[in-house]
Amino acid sequence: MTARTNCSVSRRDLLEAGVVAGIATLLPRGLPAAEPAESSRPLITRTIPASGERIPAIGIGTDSFSDSVRDDIHAELKRMSELGGTVIDTAASYGDSEALIGQALESLGTRDKMFIATKLVGGTSSGSSTPTGAASFQRSLERLKTSRVELLQVHNLNGVAALIPLMQEWKKAGKIRYIGVTTSRVSQHAEIMDVMRNYPFDFIQVDYSIANRDAAEAILPLALERKLAVLANLPFGRASLFRQASERQLPGWAADIDVTTWAQYFLKYVISHPAVTCAIPGSTKLSHLVDNQAAGRGRLPDAALRRKMEEYWDRKS
Repeated sequence: MTARTNCSVSRRDLLEAGVVAGIATLLPRGLPAAEPAESSRPLITRTIPASGERIPAIGIGTDSFSDSVRDDIHAELKRMSELGGTVIDTAASYGDSEALIGQALESLGTRDKMFIATKLVGGTSSGSSTPTGAASFQRSLERLKTSRVELLQVHNLNGVAALIPLMQEWKKAGKIRYIGVTTSRVSQHAEIMDVMRNYPFDFIQVDYSIANRDAAEAILPLALERKLAVLANLPFGRASLFRQASERQLPGWAADIDVTTWAQYFLKYVISHPAVTCAIPGSTKLSHLVDNQAAGRGRLPDAALRRKMEEYWDRKS
């Protein structure tokens, strides 16, 4: 990005060269906006309905990371803590992600400041090297170098009925604080709504972006009704939003909500929905992390401006 008000050819070229990978959308971007101005703005936090605890509205998502990004993850988690971010989302099936996070937080001495969310599945391993159920959770604790996690989620609705009794036991034992369930697929939206109505969850995680508003039709209203916290994954649409924005300019009125990049535009749209507790954009680059975290400060759009953001985005470039 050559300017903070538009996406550049260099970002597009990098995307086409394959820099972006997986559901965490590893996003090539230019330098972040000036940190002093952004870091002085108020941190946006949201309340977890089950407890009243408040967490920052922008966290970080992870993917199937390998040892090659060890230093990058360490640098990002260090800077995120300095910027006020706390929420880290990972999963037992994401390669070395849990281990890299655990090692980084141990080295930094910031484990107690962070809100760790991880995931597991029920059933049998079906040939996978990733354990399931209780074995999966125990391995997650060992890899994360911790005795408990803040949030444990059923990954993509896999084994909800079998896992809920176990998760409730772990919650009572203090090994987890909140129970959740996730999906990143529109095809599972009807199923997750059924699960939300019938199981005692504290959190859900769902795919939601300015270009993928399916969750806003029924899932997010149901979360408000059921008093469930919401983590929003894929806020950049697996990087497709950046490809679409590559030839477009940010609207001048974006400055009214302290937006200087497309990443901040996309994230502020997501976290301004009243049901969304935290967005978890993925990153393995420090400049991306700083840019994303800037969206968690300052002003947010109201309902009228959200509609304006949608209309502007939906307009043909």
